[in-house]
Amino acid sequence: MIGIHHHIAGKYLDAYAAEMAWREDTRRVANGTQFAMTVAAAMTAHQSDRWCGYWQRSA
Repeated sequence: MIGIHHHIAGKYLDAYAAEMAWREDTRRVANGTQFAMTVAAAMTAHQSDRWCGYWQRSA
């Protein structure tokens, strides 16, 4: 968490944990491959109701 996130909200704890797990699982994978994996996942994923416009919602 240190150096990556400034604050972790409990509401999104599962998402933060999933990201940290992905970082740990792919830490020995080349950066270009990680980028390709991320882009491929983003291009095949459906629009998220949870994350779409989250910065526009009130806390």
